[in-house]
Amino acid sequence: MIPRAELLRDVVADLRIAASFVTILPVASSKPAGDGAIARATWALPVAGLLVGLAGAFIYMISIRFGLTSGPAALLVLATTALITGALHEDGLADTADGLGGGRTRERKLEIMRDSRIGTYGVCALILTFGLRWSALAAIADPWAVMLALCAAHAAARAGVPAFMSLVSPARTDGLSAGAGSPPGRSVAIAFAVGTLALALTLGPGKALAGLVLLSLAGLMLARLAIRQIGGQTGDILGAFEQLGEILILLVAASFPEGH
Repeated sequence: MIPRAELLRDVVADLRIAASFVTILPVASSKPAGDGAIARATWALPVAGLLVGLAGAFIYMISIRFGLTSGPAALLVLATTALITGALHEDGLADTADGLGGGRTRERKLEIMRDSRIGTYGVCALILTFGLRWSALAAIADPWAVMLALCAAHAAARAGVPAFMSLVSPARTDGLSAGAGSPPGRSVAIAFAVGTLALALTLGPGKALAGLVLLSLAGLMLARLAIRQIGGQTGDILGAFEQLGEILILLVAASFPEGH
């Protein structure tokens, strides 16, 4: 049995690693980043996502309180979450779109994905991710419902990342994903449980099930595409997966309002 004090220290350290992994917040970790620490801490990614969602929800509620309509308020939410995360996931989505869409060979695709410049495919991907998320939040409109949707989307979108990392090998021997390592089964299971619970508590069982199915299908499709085109996953692919998750969960939250 692990002593309770040591277990608590490990949990706090993992939460700090997860927060520093997906945000630009100055969260120092008491654990070393190497030796599999990041992989073990991936169970906490949906918890870190929940905090990002709550920050966005706070901005939405303040905006509505000061008289803004749902459209501008939703745009401020997206600006806030992108700022907190350093647009890490959006950058991954854009690089993935440019690399998979623009390169002819595996080597060229990986080279494009590492290029800091953005191409046509990346621009289109960014327009789509911001447009779809903005329209879903604006359609939900109600502050309480927006808060629940944001918590669901940011937690669930990151809950599948450990499973994706575990099932799909890195395409490179270096880089963010390769350096993080493969999450152990326990971290994968806990992240999945946290994400599922977040979906069920915020959206209800019906929408939670729909969200899980869509997230699973999106993950399988992206994994197949990444394996076929570049031989595995990268940090950019993981960012693209997170963005797809946010989009899908927000669209599910905006669909079939209560009472219909």
